[in-house]
Amino acid sequence: MAYDRIMDFPGSFADYILPEKIHVLNVCFNVTSLQEKFGGTAGNIAYSLSLLGEKPVIIATIGKDYENYFEWLKSHAISREGITVIREEFTAGAYITTDKSDNQITGFNPGAMKQATSYDISSADPKNSIMLLAPGNLQDMISYASRCRERNIPYICDPGQSLTLWTGEQLRDWISGSMMLITNDYELEVIMKMTSLKKDDILSLTKMIITTLGDKGSLISINGRDIKVPAAKAFDIMDPTGAGDAYRAGLLKGLAMNKNIEDSAKIGAVAAAYAVEKYGTQEHAYSYKEFTERYQQNFGPL
Repeated sequence: MAYDRIMDFPGSFADYILPEKIHVLNVCFNVTSLQEKFGGTAGNIAYSLSLLGEKPVIIATIGKDYENYFEWLKSHAISREGITVIREEFTAGAYITTDKSDNQITGFNPGAMKQATSYDISSADPKNSIMLLAPGNLQDMISYASRCRERNIPYICDPGQSLTLWTGEQLRDWISGSMMLITNDYELEVIMKMTSLKKDDILSLTKMIITTLGDKGSLISINGRDIKVPAAKAFDIMDPTGAGDAYRAGLLKGLAMNKNIEDSAKIGAVAAAYAVEKYGTQEHAYSYKEFTERYQQNFGPL
C-alpha cells in the first residue's frame, strides 16, 4: 500500500544523463505537475480485480495516514482485513517522475512497509486460492512463499522494484516451487544476472515465465515454447504508471475463471489498456460488460 506522488518532466532524461559522467551523476529535473494518488502494488491490483468482479484480500501494511485509503477501499468493496496499520510510520510513498518518452525515475520511501505482516493463510483453500507476491516487505515476500509451499497454495513471484533488496540465492529459493515468475524484460535480465541462471534454468524452478513488454504485449514461456500475446489497443495513452499492476489483475481474473494462460494474459492486456488511459494507477473504471466488449474488439469472444 502506498501513496503515489506522480510528476511529469517535459523533456527527455536522456538529454541530461551523460554516460561518461554517470559515476558523478548530479542532475535535477524540474517537473511541471504533481498529483497524489492511491497506489502500491497491492492496492492497484486489488482495485482492478474489484472492477472485474473479484474480492481480493490485500496482505500489506499501511501507515498512520490510512484513513483516506481505507475509505477508498471501502467505496469499492475491497476488504481491509489483511491490512496491518503501523501507527508510528507514514504509509509508503512512491515519487514517480515520467519524461516525454514515458521513461520513469522513481524514488521510494518504504515507511510502514518496513514492518512485516502476520496474516494467517492457513484457512485458504489451495484449490481456490492464488497468492501473488508483489513488491513489498521482503520478509513477507519470503515467508509467504514458504507458507504457500507448505500448504500447496499456488503462488506467483513478482519481484518488480524490490530486486535491489534480494540476493541471488534468496531469489532462487523464492522462485523455486512457484507457479509463475512475472517480470518485465529488464527485470528478467537482472534476475538472470543476480542468480547466474539462464532463462531455461529458471524455468526448471517455476512452471512458467511471463515477460511483459510494454506496448509490444507480453511473452509466455512454458513447456519449452514461447507464446506471444499482443497488447490491447489503448485509445488515449495518458500515463504508463500502473499498467503492469492492471495486467496482473487481469491475468489473475483469467486464472480465477479457469482460462488457459494465453487467454488470461489477453485479459491482462485489456486491463492494462484501461489503466494507461488515465493519469494515476486507480483512476480507470469500467463495468464488466464494457470490459468484455473491449476484449472482444481486441481478441474475440471472452
